[in-house]
Amino acid sequence: MSGFRALSDTIRIQVLELLRTRELCVCEISEVLDISQSKLSFHLKTLREANLVNSRQQGKWTYYSLNLSQLVALEQYLAEFRRNTVLLPTRLCE
Repeated sequence: MSGFRALSDTIRIQVLELLRTRELCVCEISEVLDISQSKLSFHLKTLREANLVNSRQQGKWTYYSLNLSQLVALEQYLAEFRRNTVLLPTRLCE
């Protein structure tokens, strides 16, 4: 799942943390994280491709918000994975 790959980077986790309370403009995210907009664009693209954030254009700026339904889908996948995992005893190599 590309969602888990998208969650493997600290900058992307920080972006998601910022979006927990409200929609933000790319310029606000860039300022808070103190990274260039070009570097941030790469991370936002990864989050968009994983469907973890929504984006909308308003004038010259792009605004981002969490896609909660995709986060729920990842959470459900992990819960199902955990419920259906059976750990067998370790087999000894000969």
